[in-house]
Amino acid sequence: MKATQKVIKEVEQINTIPLSNSYFKGIQSTPLVEQTIGDYFDTIVDNNPDALAVVVAHQNIRLSYKQFQQQINQLAMGLLALGVKPGERVGIWSPNNIQWCLTQFATAKIGAIMVCINPAYRPSELQYALNSVECSTLITATEFKGSHYINMLQSLAPELSRCNKGELTAAKLPSLKNVICIGDEPVDGMFSFNEVMSMPTDAHKLELQAVAKTLDCNQDINIQFTSGTTGNPKGATLTHKNILNNALLVAQAMHFTEYDKLCIPVPLYHCFGMVLGSLLCVSKGAAAIYPSDSFDPKTTLEVVQQEKCTGLHGVPTMFISELELNNFSDYDLSTLRTGVMAGSTCPEQVMRKVQTLMNMNQVVIAYGQTECSPINNITETDSSIERQVTTVGRALAHTEVKIIDEVGEVQKIGQPGEVCSRGAGIMRCYWNDEEKTKATIDNEGWLHSGDLGVMDSEGFVSIVGRIKDMIIRGGENIYPREIEEVLYTYPGIQDASIFGISDEKFGEEVCAWIQPKEGEVLDEQAIRLFLKDKLAYFKQPKYIRFVENYPMTVTGKLQKFKMREQMQEELAESAFS
Repeated sequence: MKATQKVIKEVEQINTIPLSNSYFKGIQSTPLVEQTIGDYFDTIVDNNPDALAVVVAHQNIRLSYKQFQQQINQLAMGLLALGVKPGERVGIWSPNNIQWCLTQFATAKIGAIMVCINPAYRPSELQYALNSVECSTLITATEFKGSHYINMLQSLAPELSRCNKGELTAAKLPSLKNVICIGDEPVDGMFSFNEVMSMPTDAHKLELQAVAKTLDCNQDINIQFTSGTTGNPKGATLTHKNILNNALLVAQAMHFTEYDKLCIPVPLYHCFGMVLGSLLCVSKGAAAIYPSDSFDPKTTLEVVQQEKCTGLHGVPTMFISELELNNFSDYDLSTLRTGVMAGSTCPEQVMRKVQTLMNMNQVVIAYGQTECSPINNITETDSSIERQVTTVGRALAHTEVKIIDEVGEVQKIGQPGEVCSRGAGIMRCYWNDEEKTKATIDNEGWLHSGDLGVMDSEGFVSIVGRIKDMIIRGGENIYPREIEEVLYTYPGIQDASIFGISDEKFGEEVCAWIQPKEGEVLDEQAIRLFLKDKLAYFKQPKYIRFVENYPMTVTGKLQKFKMREQMQEELAESAFS
């Protein structure tokens, strides 16, 4: 450990010297913000009250910062009227809408901890989320994409039909007292959102002011459930300081200003939308533009054109969908300049098209995880094109990043290992789960990502896969990313995913799931011949399947474990047929 500390000390002194070990420290010159989100927001409003704050296209809503502030304060006071106290957990279960935006800042204003609940959750998942963090209040949509939220809530809490509003006592949801429904139709046992907005009195205004004086930027303000591949999701607990500074530092990396308009088609329930979208815009007093309640490529580009957006966020699959539109060239995207691409590693070919065909010459790739608020690495707009398209950049300001081997030692430059980070964005804990917190954050404050990365001599990191996704075939370590990048260069391939399949002889074999471009017919033998000249024999896929789509999370992350399970079942069935 002493050797590691010596390396770190030397790199802190001068980052311009080529690195010999895989450790890099982001710049420290920009001071961190020490305000609560509510105080910071009010300062932004005071500076430019008439600036455009938010546009929600599908709800036909446009609000200036002053109007946005008025509605936020109204909801904050409404929650106080319901008896919500600082530190209480307020869940929100909804797709993107103005109510979500208001809830984010209203809860911050009263020091309540907003709990982001995946809109795709089913009753058992909702029950686990609400109970694991003991939500006292839930703000819910009525329905979305075939999910009937009210029906699901009523199935979990039939007591709603016979209780007074705000007095729920449910056997399966023991902490939940208040349910607030986003919608005009009255529902038994639930407040309507507008009803809560109309509750405040002058006394609540004084209470809001008094509560604000008691809040501190180091207090918890947000719980985000991580989408684990096994077991129940964990509640990453983030503070005002965590997420506000992460938003601000990413905004600075994008050269974002109050004159920008950012199109946000990613979901608000996730850190990408909530921190890097909504909060990032507020951090600079810019405009947040929401094209729809969920992602649609056509609607997204229409809104970019209509609102003359300068920024556009998305996961790689979103940008691929936009680029693949038959009438893509019809859209005027000339106002675009920047944006964040995150969520999963971006294919190099896609990144180049986004920079050129979409005019996003200052787009940045951001890498991290929910537990980092969510970013720890980001590309730089003045880096070489190669670095921008083949790496996830360097450590964000006020963040340290290192690559370690199996025993925890810092790797030499160019050697793959686990990506670890430490700094201003690291979560405080997993809510009420000391064991899992200690398994993720070591006693020196380093967050262990589970991702495999390689650092070069200037601190730029390339992600080569997940530790658990690394394929070990006959003793050879195979990184799926390398094979995927080669496949992306083959004409007619839209996307490719590589994962390992159990094999009695070699331990694992390589499997490729390939998604053809629309209208393309691919030939397996031709692809095998193509790969033969570009990859070592042990990296050649034993199995190739052509698929229409992949199992994914709502945020666009590939679920390779599901692909692996499905493929193993298919191979087992064919062996017995």
